[in-house]
Parts: sequence; C-alpha cells; structure tokens
Amino acid sequence: MKHMQAGVAHSALPTDIWRWEAWQIAAAIARGDISSRDAVTSCLQRIDATNPQINALTHVNRESALQAADEADAKRSRGASLGALHGVPVTIKCNVDVTGEPTTHGVVAKRDLIAQAHSPVTSNLLKAGAVIVGRTNTPAFSMRWFTENALHGRTLNPWRHDITPGGSSGGASAAVAAGMCPVAHGNDLAGSVRYPAYACGVAGLRPTAGRVPSWTPTSGELRTFAAQFYAVQGPLARSVRDLRVSLAAMSARDTRDPNWVPAPLEGPAIDGPIRVALVDQIDGMTIAPPIREALACAAHWLEDAGYTVERITPPDLREGFDIWMDIAMTEIAQGFAPTIDEYGDDGARAALHAMLPKYGGAPTLERYMNGFARRDRLRRRWNAFLEQYPVVLMPTSLELPLPWGMDLEGPATMARILDAQLPLKLIAALNLPGLSVPTGLHDGVPVGVQIVAGAFREDLCLAAGEAIEQRAQMPLAFRGGA
Repeated sequence: MKHMQAGVAHSALPTDIWRWEAWQIAAAIARGDISSRDAVTSCLQRIDATNPQINALTHVNRESALQAADEADAKRSRGASLGALHGVPVTIKCNVDVTGEPTTHGVVAKRDLIAQAHSPVTSNLLKAGAVIVGRTNTPAFSMRWFTENALHGRTLNPWRHDITPGGSSGGASAAVAAGMCPVAHGNDLAGSVRYPAYACGVAGLRPTAGRVPSWTPTSGELRTFAAQFYAVQGPLARSVRDLRVSLAAMSARDTRDPNWVPAPLEGPAIDGPIRVALVDQIDGMTIAPPIREALACAAHWLEDAGYTVERITPPDLREGFDIWMDIAMTEIAQGFAPTIDEYGDDGARAALHAMLPKYGGAPTLERYMNGFARRDRLRRRWNAFLEQYPVVLMPTSLELPLPWGMDLEGPATMARILDAQLPLKLIAALNLPGLSVPTGLHDGVPVGVQIVAGAFREDLCLAAGEAIEQRAQMPLAFRGGA
C-alpha cells in the first residue's frame, strides 16, 4: 500500500496526484508544491476514466469541487491556518447529508430528498479543509453486503467484477481502491465500513460509537438504539496513516450528537510489549484457509514489530453475534421492515426477508430487553479480557469476498453469509473499534484481517494496522491505464 514515500510526492506530475495519499496531498498543498485545483482536477480525471466502468460514484461534484479547490488555494495564499485535509479530494456516501444535494440512500423514492444542512461528519471534513468530489453508492437503505440499487445501479469491485465490492459502503471502497479519491467517508452498522474495505483491499476503520458525531437531519430527529450505538461514521483509505488523519478530522465536536464523547485520540501508553490475542478458530465455525493464512502472516508481522502474540479466544464470540441480532434485527423487523417493503427495491426486500428466518420468531419486548442485559454482561467480560490483551487479531469475515449476488439465493445461503460476518457484528454489538487492514491477494482476490481494541482505543488499532501494512506490500487495484 505504500505506493509513494514521503519526500518524493512533489516530484510526480500533477496528473498523477490521484495516486497519492491524502496526507501527502495536504502536505504538498501546504508547501505550495501543488494546488488544491491540481489535486481535485487529477482525481476528477481519474473519476472520468474509471467510474463509467465501476459505478462507485452516484454523481460527481465537478463544478462545486473546483470552486472549493480554488477557495482552498486562495485561503493558503492569504496565509490562513490550514486544516489537516486542506484541499484534499474526498467522497461522501449518499446516505448522509450534504447541503443542497439529495440524500438518496440508493432509494428511488428519495431521489429528490434535498438536504438543508450538513450531517456532522460532512461538516467536520469540510472544516478540516477537504473538498467533496462526489457521492458514493450504497445498496437501498444500506441493507446488503452488495452495493446495487434500482436508482444508481450496481457498483463493481475494481479487482474482480464477479465478487462484491462490499456493502453498504461499497461505492466508497471501490472509489478508494480505483484511485478516485484518497479518502472516502463510510458508515458501519454491522460491518459496512470494514467489510467493503476487506473486499476491495483497502483500509477501513469502524470507530467507537461516540467518537465521530453522527446524525442525518433528513432522516428525522428520532434514532433507535442501533442507530445511536451500532451505526458509526468512519473513513476508508489506501493507508492507515490516512485513516489516522481522517479520523482526527471526523471526530470534532458537534452538539447535534448527544452521544459524542470528548475522548483523546491517543490513549495512555502500555508498559512492555503489547499482548495480542490471535483468534484463528471459532468453535463450530469454519474459517477459510486463505484467511487463516492471512491471520498467521499478520501475527508474524506483529511479532516482528515487537508485539507478543498468543492464540487465545476472547469471551463468548457467538453470544455477541446473537446480541447484535436480538437488538438490531428486532428494531429492523419491528419498525424498518415495512419501509423497506414499501420503498426498497427487489434486492433490498429479498435480502431483508432472507435475513429474518435467521433472526427467528416474532420480535418481543422481552427479547429486546434481554439483549441489552446480555450486552452489558458481555461488554464487562470483554473489558476484563482487553485489560490482559489490549489488541485482538481476528478475521474481518470468515469467508473470502462473496461472489456477486450470493445474498439473493434465499434464507439458507443468507444464514451462511450471516455466520461468515460474525466478527463484524460481534464488534459492532460490543461498541469496540475495529480496523480492517489488507494483507495481500489470494488468486487475485483481496484478503485481510481485523484489528480490535478497547473502547476509544482506535490508536491501538491504527498502530497495529500500520505494523501489518508496512510488511504486507499490498498492491493497488488501479486499472484503466494506470
């Protein structure tokens, strides 16, 4: 993934800026080596070359992006203070608000839902100086691990078109992997940042809920528990360093999210070598051999970097999956399913109704309340475990990126998919930070691992992710004459 080293960015031609990492672009703009217009133009040209084939972006903000770039350059010329992403091209997923643009959620009925205010994550990226070059695709109502909808069409994986780019932030992951932008915004309820990052061979961070302020004004004032504490906003990028920069930008205070926490981005240092719990087996479940190999490589690389890795399983992995289902699927089955049935497309409806048998039975208040009680107990157990093993190395998914359309094959296949996504739902249920970092390719298909740490210890995830990234030598999915 280290496709350009520090100190040489200024020697590249402006037409190659789309290859650079976000921190390099920001540094070059601050030095005056390039302009924001140079960077934005380069990414727009890359979008023109690749988006017609991949369909990662639902629309391109060409004129407004160039205008914002010129304003960024004028601000630098005045000697004003610059944000960490000043002049850097980014994308925003089409299920959060950007003032004056439609928040479509990939739904035909929402094609004219024009936002009157920015979502907090949008505001924070703009305050950091970022320039929005486009909006990224998502499945209708973000309900699938595949990115396709009746309004915007299908997003393809830049590596191989017969596998999913992930969902629901599949447009974001495909855009980053194809070089359309160095950083993309995504969100994650059950794995929708981490899984697309995994499928497209880029890095994706699910922060702790409360780290990045979250709210979508066009969706109304009322948010369920899952929307408050399972659904988070997070970045996707081609390097962990860019995730670090982007997280800092996204995490600024916004009073519209009452759950925002002013937690420091760097936690207290840990004495001695950091102990890592390696999870390469889960009782009763199969982990695909290429993923087990990726975990072994990552464990070795972490040991090379000074970590102490032990094969040990954290508490009650399956319990965490069940808790996610009992809380989130109760809310979906009870309140959201009729909306999907009425306004969703065929894919969203089919996926939802294939998931419901796995949930099993009718939603009840007792089941919902018991889910919260079990969640509290499991979080307590994990907190104790993380005191001994501050970092957990585990799969992102138990299977390689899924063949296209697999989630439309009925309840039996959907049950297999849901089981494979246990590591994603588990971490969401516990409200822990999770980092998906690529380790390489298997037969041309991206593969990677997930790094987990305690609440608000994204810094531990990122540090371990950088240690893996530096040794992985992950290639990039640049195509189309790259």
